[in-house]
Amino acid sequence: MTTPSNSAFRSLYNRNYRVWAGGALVSNIGTWIQRTAQDWLVLTQLTHHNATAVGVVMALQFGPQMLLLPLTGYAADHMDQRKLLMITQSTMGVLAVLLGLLTVTGVVQLWEVDIFALLFGCTTAFDAPVRQVFVSALVGDRDLPNAVALNSTSFNAARMIGPAAAGVMIAAVGTGWAFLLNGLSFIAVLYSLSRLDPASLHLQERAVRAKGSLVAGFRYVRSRGDLATVLIMLFFIGTFGLNFALFISTMAVNVFHLDAGHYGLLSSAMAVGTISGAFLGAKRALPRFRIVMIGSLVFGIGCTAAALAPNEWAFAAALVVVGVAALTVTNSSSSLMQLSTEPAMRGRVMAIRLAVALGGTPLGAPTVGWVADHFGARWGLAVGAAGGFAAAAYGAWAWKKGKIGPR
Repeated sequence: MTTPSNSAFRSLYNRNYRVWAGGALVSNIGTWIQRTAQDWLVLTQLTHHNATAVGVVMALQFGPQMLLLPLTGYAADHMDQRKLLMITQSTMGVLAVLLGLLTVTGVVQLWEVDIFALLFGCTTAFDAPVRQVFVSALVGDRDLPNAVALNSTSFNAARMIGPAAAGVMIAAVGTGWAFLLNGLSFIAVLYSLSRLDPASLHLQERAVRAKGSLVAGFRYVRSRGDLATVLIMLFFIGTFGLNFALFISTMAVNVFHLDAGHYGLLSSAMAVGTISGAFLGAKRALPRFRIVMIGSLVFGIGCTAAALAPNEWAFAAALVVVGVAALTVTNSSSSLMQLSTEPAMRGRVMAIRLAVALGGTPLGAPTVGWVADHFGARWGLAVGAAGGFAAAAYGAWAWKKGKIGPR
């Protein structure tokens, strides 16, 4: 079968990628159902609309990306990637079921949610970088940007379906069943991993175990001005801007006074934008640094519009813009960094990227939560807007200084 080189869906002509994508879509829907239910549980059932508590849960869930960084990148570059994914996915499924049982039986407490968030974070810290570099093993470097974009399309299609489904489930049967459903969804991705054809995988050169391997990724990034610039931009956006659960939940509850169903719909509204951004990325042949920079600027503009929204409909429209910009930044930076990094270093570089983009959450989420609690949810969004503008400004400065090169 001939693969059309300009098709937005060209990676789906690859059987291994199709199998992986099918399982991942089911699991992603379950993940978004759980994330929505978890934030609603903390904000409305375990606390009295305490945004700081939501920020702490987010910090515990994303903090391990930074704390475990040397180990997670090392594992992605040295271990069997498919086996490692099966271990991490199985672990997250078990954790979701246990949290669901605690919630369904009515005994769950805030400190227990904090513990589970930390355990999820530790597991995800190992899962995320290997999942990103495993895509190149499925499709090869030629179709890597397209596969990254389609992965994001799947993830954000799930973001559109999951929160809306979670809102319905919470209203109908309670938050605990949302966690249990997520636990069952991991069966799909485990099945897809077991059905891959090993002979058709595009296996990359594996890193050699040697003294200093754990810190080699840091030295490599430090020697590359282009990679370091993208990471600094991701730090600004990831730390202060990628706190969507906090932004949407506080605006929905404290500003617009919406119920669980409408909260889920707002989360789904942003997914419309992220899917649009993913499709635009899928059509793009090669990632460019200027796309990351423009996306950062539009992200700041979108967050500003969301903060000033007079009603939930205007807020939802602004979230579409924020979604397009966020996906443009994250997808383009991922493809750009992978394709410009030698294969044996990709796992460690992508682990650093994820740690910078998500590991800043322990600083950003509680800060945004504190601002929302003391000054209002709109000011929390203003912090996110500032992150986008700071990233765009730094990118423009680095380009002018020649740190980026022709990109």
